[in-house]
Amino acid sequence: MKPEMDARKRLRTELRARRANLSAAERIAASQTLLDQLEQIPEFLTDRRIGGYWAVAGELPLAALLSGLRAREQVYCLPVVGAERQLSFAPWRPGMAIAMNRHGIPEPECASADRFAPEQLDVVLLPLLGFDRDGNRLGFGGGYYDRSFAFLQGRAGVAKPMLVGVGYATQEVAAIEAMPWDVHLDYIATERELIDLTASPT
Repeated sequence: MKPEMDARKRLRTELRARRANLSAAERIAASQTLLDQLEQIPEFLTDRRIGGYWAVAGELPLAALLSGLRAREQVYCLPVVGAERQLSFAPWRPGMAIAMNRHGIPEPECASADRFAPEQLDVVLLPLLGFDRDGNRLGFGGGYYDRSFAFLQGRAGVAKPMLVGVGYATQEVAAIEAMPWDVHLDYIATERELIDLTASPT
């Protein structure tokens, strides 16, 4: 394994441990205060199609934002894993049928014709394992989001969909080495703050 990849593996292990140390009460409280940060993003309150995720393995839950999305008649979408680690997004609301994918993550039971391609979304909330203040993210290493949103690489300014990384404040690190395939974030939202990266170079 190359030294830089070995370092990322060690960092992932450390960040998983940080997240695992959070209590259930801390996770629930974080879900509530996260909403305050997301509502500072105008597009989150106005744009039609919002991509999210089903929180697993201690990820920051998004349940607190669902009622607001419904009240604003926005469409909330969850990722569906496809071939070659590509994601599509299926509309979902509480009570709709779900099924476990091959990674044990719930996905909406939705016909492929009713799903959205990544470029059809307006705002995407994507889970972070780690992040730095330059907008670099560390995921689980599967590359699903980087492959699915590769068309945003090299974009000038904010494009659609807007990418908002979501994680706990404790998942911040001083610096994450950017890889050639990494897709830059527009915002990072934690339970404590919203980090605006829209003026940062990509």
